Amino acid sequence: MACHQRSISMPSRPHSKVEGELNILEACTSSPSMTIETTSDSLRRLADIYNSIEEVMCLPSNQAWSSQQRKMLDGEMERSLELLDLCNAVHEDFAELKAIVQDLQASLRKGDDAAVQAKIQSYFRLVKKAKKHFKKAAKKVTSDKEDCRVVKLLSEAREVTTSLLESTLQLLAKQIAMPKLSIVSKAFQKKNSVVCKEEQLQVLECNIRDLEDGAGLLFRRLVQSRVTLLNILSL
Repeated sequence: MACHQRSISMPSRPHSKVEGELNILEACTSSPSMTIETTSDSLRRLADIYNSIEEVMCLPSNQAWSSQQRKMLDGEMERSLELLDLCNAVHEDFAELKAIVQDLQASLRKGDDAAVQAKIQSYFRLVKKAKKHFKKAAKKVTSDKEDCRVVKLLSEAREVTTSLLESTLQLLAKQIAMPKLSIVSKAFQKKNSVVCKEEQLQVLECNIRDLEDGAGLLFRRLVQSRVTLLNILSL
């Protein structure tokens, strides 16, 4: 399934536009053809969507909130903090994975089989640890009430964010685990084979760097979204 990246404009019905963008991104996230490259694009795309949600929150028509809606926004404030913690943790994991891949390249160049195996184990341990972040993550959409569509947008965006980050870690695990695409094998003796692995590791390092950058951008947008929520609730 092709996941086309499009810029977001603010039409006469901004809620519907953002909902449509979230649906497209959700479909991309669940697509079996998803790759690390498309995931990096999706992280940046999601950051743009949060920017558009912030614009929706600041529309004059969304400045009058009932007591029930404010209560729902309060709940979203708490969940937004949890999402920030999750995004920050995954961002740090990306940085650690990148460092491990860099060390793995150095070990391969030295022909140090023991160090290579140790780094592979470190890679898998970190991915496994990172997956545990999602056990407590709130992915369910918490509101589908039309009278509080801002909360519905934030809830849907949180679900997509959590799923996207989780899918990214699953993809990273497969970069070394998949037999046909395996970066590391037992044939360390052949120079050409080692060069090939180094090239694949270089690509993986670049991909993880892109993921790290995308997660960093998303984190900053999440912070800004939370600030906007705080400002709304302080009115």
